[in-house]
Amino acid sequence: MSLTNSTLKSLPPLNKVIVIGSGGRENSLAWALRHSSSIKEIFVAPGNGGTQEHKGCESIQIAENDHEGLIKFCKSHLIDLVIIGPETPLAAGLSDKLRNAGIAVFGPNAAGAKLEASKAWAKELMVSAGIPTAEHWSVQTIEEANNVLKNQNKPLVVKADGLAAGKGVTVPETIEDCSKAINAALNGRFGAAGTQLVLEEKLNGPEVSVFALCDGERLLTLPPAQDHKRLEEGDQGPNTGGMGAYAPAPLLDKKGLESIEELILKPTLSALKAKGIDYKGVIYAGLILTKNGPKVIEFNCRFGDPECQTLMPLMGPELPQILQACALGRLDLAPKLTILKKCSVCVVAAAYGYPDAPRLNDTIDIQLETDQNLQIFHAGTRSGENGKLITSGGRVLSIVSQSKDFDQAFTRAYKGLNRIHFKGIHYRKDIGHQVRKSNNKQQ
Repeated sequence: MSLTNSTLKSLPPLNKVIVIGSGGRENSLAWALRHSSSIKEIFVAPGNGGTQEHKGCESIQIAENDHEGLIKFCKSHLIDLVIIGPETPLAAGLSDKLRNAGIAVFGPNAAGAKLEASKAWAKELMVSAGIPTAEHWSVQTIEEANNVLKNQNKPLVVKADGLAAGKGVTVPETIEDCSKAINAALNGRFGAAGTQLVLEEKLNGPEVSVFALCDGERLLTLPPAQDHKRLEEGDQGPNTGGMGAYAPAPLLDKKGLESIEELILKPTLSALKAKGIDYKGVIYAGLILTKNGPKVIEFNCRFGDPECQTLMPLMGPELPQILQACALGRLDLAPKLTILKKCSVCVVAAAYGYPDAPRLNDTIDIQLETDQNLQIFHAGTRSGENGKLITSGGRVLSIVSQSKDFDQAFTRAYKGLNRIHFKGIHYRKDIGHQVRKSNNKQQ
């Protein structure tokens, strides 16, 4: 559909939507779209083993990198809105191609996706815009990196510059471990994503995720969430894509969130616009609240996973129209977003061997009934030949629950996990330890 956005008086009808991706984030987005009475059909490409379990959702076996196939499907099925979930197709320019074909897309163009696709580029943007972030050094050789390490004489955070599926960050405790991480990265651990590194000073303080829905000019900030990146209890072990989350994170109250908007989010959108980038999608700011104020750890160009699974059950039925308004550059025409006044929590069930070498093809047994305040969002699942559910990825399922307080929500989520079984299932028992009472933690 070709629209002159500046002449719109109201948002056009929104009946058919397609979500691009196959993870838990996309599964929760499709689930949330069902709550809009106007939407008649929801497609997910390619989806996963849980897509069909959401009423009105249908898996379409088109890969996220099949740009021409997706364009053809959108045109033949008169799709009103495309929502792109993962960062890889965004960085590859899928939004650009869809928009050039006259299709409305929620998700930044390839230029805007560099906010996540190149940490060095994002750092330069932050510095030029005066956005607070950690001191950093971009390096391309082991010699350059070792010189920085020698001059700083302290362990630095080691980050692959490119996309590494949320696993390209090492937080070493010693200079020796830092040197090992540098050598591993520049010797191919992260493939092309690690041919350039960003070395960064270690910051201290609690971390929080803030998401802004943007239309290129305006933005709408969602409740803050807190992710848990480390694999093991006590925030130990390797970094992962995320083992659980909760929202709203009490680290930021209304005033604190408004401060983040003024200090970080609005300047970022303005800096992108100054570069000629019409950013329509999510700006995800991963922040650390230091004693000297909030600083950006990194930006992402899409919803976080598992934060998205945590947030979607709190969103009102207006969310699809708001995403459409962003896609059309007219957030001013969107209805007001209602947000459920409850606590929402998420615990990820991962496969044995995650994140390095997850074991696949184990049968999943789910003896849990979902309800209004309890959801199962699928990620690494597929349907086997016998119709049984099979593991197909590192993070397999997200168990999500809402309640009036975090203790009740987490109790229900963990009880739900006890009714889900597959060989080698792994999950952290201390997700949300920051907000749970000590005598209510799972042991």
